Amino acid sequence: MHSAISAVTAAVIARSRATRAAYLTRIQRARQQGRARHHLHCGNIAHGLAACSLVDKNALKGETGINIGIVTAYNDMLSAHQPYAGYPDALKQALARAGAVGQVAGGVPAMCDGVTQGQDGMELSLFSRDVIALSTAVALSHAMFDGVLLLGVCDKIVPGLLIGALSFGHLPMLFVPAGPMPSGISNKEKQRVRQLYAEGKVGREALLESELASYHSAGTCTFYGTANSNQLLLEMMGVQLPGSSFVNPQTPLRDALTEAAAQQIVELAREEATPRPFGEVIDEKAIVNAMVGLLATGGSTNHTIHLVAVARAAGILINWDDFSALSRATPLLTRLYPNGEADVNHFQQAGGMAVLIKELLAGGYLHEGILTSAHARGLRQYTEAPERHDGALLPTWVPVGPSNNTEVLRGHDAPFAPTGGIEVMSGNLGRGIIKVSAVKPEHRVVEAPALVFDEQQQLLDAFKAGELNQDFVAVLRYQGPRANGMPELHQLTPTLGVLLDRGFKVALVTDGRMSGASGKVAAVLHLCPEASQGGALALVQNGDRIRVDSQAGTLDLLVEPDVLARRIASRTSGLSHAEGCGRELFGNFRALVGSAEEGASSLGLVV
Repeated sequence: MHSAISAVTAAVIARSRATRAAYLTRIQRARQQGRARHHLHCGNIAHGLAACSLVDKNALKGETGINIGIVTAYNDMLSAHQPYAGYPDALKQALARAGAVGQVAGGVPAMCDGVTQGQDGMELSLFSRDVIALSTAVALSHAMFDGVLLLGVCDKIVPGLLIGALSFGHLPMLFVPAGPMPSGISNKEKQRVRQLYAEGKVGREALLESELASYHSAGTCTFYGTANSNQLLLEMMGVQLPGSSFVNPQTPLRDALTEAAAQQIVELAREEATPRPFGEVIDEKAIVNAMVGLLATGGSTNHTIHLVAVARAAGILINWDDFSALSRATPLLTRLYPNGEADVNHFQQAGGMAVLIKELLAGGYLHEGILTSAHARGLRQYTEAPERHDGALLPTWVPVGPSNNTEVLRGHDAPFAPTGGIEVMSGNLGRGIIKVSAVKPEHRVVEAPALVFDEQQQLLDAFKAGELNQDFVAVLRYQGPRANGMPELHQLTPTLGVLLDRGFKVALVTDGRMSGASGKVAAVLHLCPEASQGGALALVQNGDRIRVDSQAGTLDLLVEPDVLARRIASRTSGLSHAEGCGRELFGNFRALVGSAEEGASSLGLVV
């Protein structure tokens, strides 16, 4: 085991000793009570079985019947979740073949950041994660189930499902993915058209045609953003079947993997099976594996927030310093857009998760002997890839060789970079996160005058007016969780990219998020404390010099301390975003939410 990975793991275990013990005691107490359904009164059970077939009623009236709850994030506006439309029926049939009953326990909301990007609805996006967690808890609160299948893929949906499911961590659970859409136009071409549109060189019609050629069918968006980072993390933690993340929808192998997921959850739910409760599967080592996987692939910066919250739901305390320490030790083994030109389908064709995990295990970067929701061989099983043979209902798993494309996926001994690319930035402006794996070395240090904006549209308007043709550090403040729900700011990427291509030194500093598609501009994100909560970002004025040095990990406002002290008295509270598009319903979330570094949760997770 690599010494840095061991050291971080040991620190997480020590830091979490009391909170993890309290969590495990809670789920062990629930497990010791036996099957929850057996404690229900007859009227309770009758309500739960009222709509079942006679066969299912008879199966569940006795002591030995197995009932699997299905929690689904299906909607047909969200391309990644549209394939889930037929999953409940398919899973119920597969569960029946395995000798069990399946019931849809409930649905959770699933919003698309791609649709709401730059719109008012984006201010609900981060909070939707906590709504999904609450919805998952409501779905499972009926105590009717012996195991759970979780259907979710995209940005806030998987973290929300994880947080909610961990409250029922005494049950076995398994995620069932739906897969990415086939590749459309190249990500490089999509980026080119976006920048041309930002410059006014092509119109809306050309931009729309380009976007429709990229996002063109059912399945996850193919770039390596938060949704596909979710899938990778689930395999790294062992709560999704090996090699199931990046198989396209509506293919024979996808159907076989869905069948296999149903069979596996039934095996886990049988009393004679080796107990693998969900809350024990997601332990400190599994969380560290997820962090390493994220860093080794240049994954989404959003997970420096989401993983903190998920871990806390299991009584595990991780922080940004852990990410930074692991990043310095973990080699970058993939080049996926926005860190390269390839998409997740190219990654899958190069060998995918099996090759990645095989290489990380070989280098000593992962904990192999974790408990998983798959079979009994720990993470080593995840070095095998699924195949479906003609006529076979279930897939088989076979060992993989080296990468088929070293421009996309490499071995641990020949990485694209020696480090994972996520750094913690600290200085008199606070603490934030920067993803440097997509930033060329010559753009990683920027010292320039600040241009201050309180809304992203102000920055876009300044660009259109020709006011940004200069070296500058864009300060976009009042975008934190307390201020307005911490919307993603990915809409700024083409504009800032244009200015970088024109030869200007450009960086972004914000208490908001830039999304899983953080690109080629140095962007310090998630700054804490946020501007509306006393953060120094609120004190910055146009013309102040700021130094962003991602090589040294420093973020400094180059203004004398006495000048800053005089500005404190005139500090503003930022703009109000409390009404419209449902935002008025989320006042309690904004009032209760913690900082980004604490997971930006409003649910009172362990501290």
